[in-house]
Amino acid sequence: MKTQALSTVLLAIVAVQVSAAQDTAAHMDAAHPDAATAVAAGLAPFSAQFQADWKGITVGTSNIELKPDAAPGHYVYTWTITARGIFRIAYSDDLVQTSWLSIDSNHARPEKYLGKQGSASVAVDFDWPNRHASGVSEGKPIDLKLNEGTQDVMSIQVEVMLDLKYGTLPTSFHIIDKDQLKEFIYSQEGAAKINTAIGELDTVIVTSRQPGNNRILKMWFAPSLGFVPVQAERSRNGKLELAMRIKSLKR
Repeated sequence: MKTQALSTVLLAIVAVQVSAAQDTAAHMDAAHPDAATAVAAGLAPFSAQFQADWKGITVGTSNIELKPDAAPGHYVYTWTITARGIFRIAYSDDLVQTSWLSIDSNHARPEKYLGKQGSASVAVDFDWPNRHASGVSEGKPIDLKLNEGTQDVMSIQVEVMLDLKYGTLPTSFHIIDKDQLKEFIYSQEGAAKINTAIGELDTVIVTSRQPGNNRILKMWFAPSLGFVPVQAERSRNGKLELAMRIKSLKR
């Protein structure tokens, strides 16, 4: 898919609402058991919008939505990335990604992933009993062995949020990106208070990178919001390339 400059930071940022607040649970309508199950699992349906800036210029927005699927304990997570301004001329088609996943023992397990942008698409099916992933990535076949905990580029966002919530963030993940299985290193880097469009927030900082790669993604998560990510910056050799900040959040 062609919006690499715009979408890389948007794909990598962990952007999923995780909240099990008791006051939210107390007001759940008994007529919506899927929503109540989501809260019990540490997930709450949500929608949010982020803005991406490059050298102070707004280059795109992303809209994300997490909702329960038909079966209990299963969820659908959708992310739509839209180029803005002059970038819209080059990248006229939205990039829409969807991950179908389940939560098992406080961990995300992807079942299916679909990414589409214009005529290009990536589709992955996860066969966990046989530890095998298959599909098609822009015309190329996908045939990969699944390691325990393997994620797609969307489900990883849910997994990291759950890991931060339960204090189980590992030092690395294996993620299927197009037709390749890639390793990413994750590290917690302390805490900071930052100003955002939704208020001043205390945050936890996490970084992500590939081994041997000088490009680093730095993310800020707000514990008071259930570890919602509220800001991200991608840099190379210490120089900022892209920044992404939350603009709104609805629960």
